[in-house]
Amino acid sequence: MTHTRLNGGPGCSSMIGLFQEHGPCQVAADGETTVLNPFSWNNLTNIIYIDQPIGTGFSFGTINVNSTFAAAPAVWTAFQVLFESREFARFQSREFIFATESYGGHYGPEFVTYFDEQNAKIRSGQLKGEEINVSALMINNGWYDPLIQNKAYVEFATFAPGYGQLQSDEVLAQLNQSFFGPGGCKDQELACYAAGESPDSNSICRKADDFCSLPKIENVFVPAVGDRDSDDLRQNASSPNPFPPEFYVKFLRNATILEKIGAQGRYSECSNPVDDQFSRTGDDARTLLPQLAALANARLKILIWAGDADINCNWIGGHQSVLAMDWYGNETLHRTPFTNMTIGGKPVAAIQNVDNFSFARVYEAGHEVPAFQPAAAFEIFSQVIRKEQLHSVP
Repeated sequence: MTHTRLNGGPGCSSMIGLFQEHGPCQVAADGETTVLNPFSWNNLTNIIYIDQPIGTGFSFGTINVNSTFAAAPAVWTAFQVLFESREFARFQSREFIFATESYGGHYGPEFVTYFDEQNAKIRSGQLKGEEINVSALMINNGWYDPLIQNKAYVEFATFAPGYGQLQSDEVLAQLNQSFFGPGGCKDQELACYAAGESPDSNSICRKADDFCSLPKIENVFVPAVGDRDSDDLRQNASSPNPFPPEFYVKFLRNATILEKIGAQGRYSECSNPVDDQFSRTGDDARTLLPQLAALANARLKILIWAGDADINCNWIGGHQSVLAMDWYGNETLHRTPFTNMTIGGKPVAAIQNVDNFSFARVYEAGHEVPAFQPAAAFEIFSQVIRKEQLHSVP
């Protein structure tokens, strides 16, 4: 079994997943030595970590991918090249799990949809290539539907389950005005959705995204976060030892390491030029729920999960997104109560299962769930690859 890992951004490196979350090794505080990760997902599967689009992480070249939809063909082509090589061809026939995070709420649904479309063309003889059959899609703390999830910033700041009210009454009043008021975030997101793929849609959607989410504009995202860490509401900018630590960045800037792995250039965790390209098309303000719903309708094994201390792509917005999906299990999901998933008697997540679809709110975890709750994430991953519904274990 092979597992592909993409981090988000857009423009953030999958070295985050490799070194901070579920890779085989973690970097020690000296930034030079490593220790084995006992909860590495590599203990269960082969993992391919991909930096994309070009300009992300160690990748280099012309930075010209400006949307989720434009990114998909390049990733498919990368796998064609990989599987055409003798060295990696043996992995081509294996089950293929697609796991992603954050902006992966855009990447995952579209990339798997594109792979399926290419497979159909290969089978019909329209295209020569290697089929890539995705057996499961996992997205943690994803960005799926900006209209729903921008509204969730207001709701989460008002009351984050398990943590309480995050911002003052004055800030909450401003948030509500910025989202619901005339010309506010809601109106602008609706205009983006109505624009579809029209010639004016890029500018309309970019305006909506800038209004709702731009870090320098205090309308919705910024006041909802306040002085907290957007990826973990329990931390703030002045936290003495922010978690997860960034020790791996020093490791990847070590000349000896660079030579051994054959990397060129200076490593950056996230690429501003890549993010700028996506901003030009307003990609962040567009919904990927139709693609996700179609995959759920096709009964693909899907896990949507989120750490409940994350503000950025909080679990309330993620859950409301899947409740809004137009698929055969919609009514059943609405009627399915949350139940606790326990490991050794300890609750680790609140879960819902409908056939091949599962949702999980992981307790006491930030944006990078496997970093905060490695044992729980490892067990959840193992159940997904066994095609099981999420369940408790002794």
